[in-house]
Amino acid sequence: MRKPFIAGNWKLFKTIAESVALVTELAPLVATANGVEIVVAPVFTSLSCVADAIAGTEIKLAAQDCYWEEEGAFTGEVAPRLLKDAGCSHVIIGHSERRQYFGETDGTVNKKTAAALAAGLVAIVCVGETLAEREGERTFAVIESQLLGGLAGFAEADFSRIVVAYEPVWAIGTGKTASDAQAQEVHLFIRELVTRQFGQATADGLRILYGGSVKPDNVKGLMAQPDIDGALVGGASLKAESFAAIATFNV
Repeated sequence: MRKPFIAGNWKLFKTIAESVALVTELAPLVATANGVEIVVAPVFTSLSCVADAIAGTEIKLAAQDCYWEEEGAFTGEVAPRLLKDAGCSHVIIGHSERRQYFGETDGTVNKKTAAALAAGLVAIVCVGETLAEREGERTFAVIESQLLGGLAGFAEADFSRIVVAYEPVWAIGTGKTASDAQAQEVHLFIRELVTRQFGQATADGLRILYGGSVKPDNVKGLMAQPDIDGALVGGASLKAESFAAIATFNV
């Protein structure tokens, strides 16, 4: 059985004080989320303070991005080992907004994932198609290219610290959500692709998250699908009550 995984991506929201207040409110609300791995991803400036605030709780800490070098003349970048030093156990890599606005490619996703694993972090690797790509019936081709490019060269053992997040770009922040069946179709495709490339055991153990306007009123239907193992939550993770309702979907 794959342990359900609910992650909150706070994007460019929340000051340090607001971030600490949010997880302080969240912690008791998710104490009943039996058997669910819960992760929050604040902005870089809040990481250490949030790490202190969630100490002793079931909540884990992720960064929203990283760089692939350990140190050097790379102004503005943050290395995985520095994220770990700040209290992170996870890092999001290749989010569609990074691809769209900041030039992220399958190649940079691959290098960042390798660096994250080398630093002892769990990599949440994102893939997903745009509306034009879906309407052009290119969803599966795009997902295959992103997944195989981003995870090229990894061994089966590496997948114990890799989580894949499928985020249809057309459903992020738009209020639109892929239907349960649409989401399951792509999740199944990802699992079958991983089976072909990395083996059945790897695919069986891989957790695949859905990200795209996940809310308390649609999470149960999504989580009921056999190949959906969790959610990468955006807007609904910015309020403790709504994120807790998602994280406790099975209570």
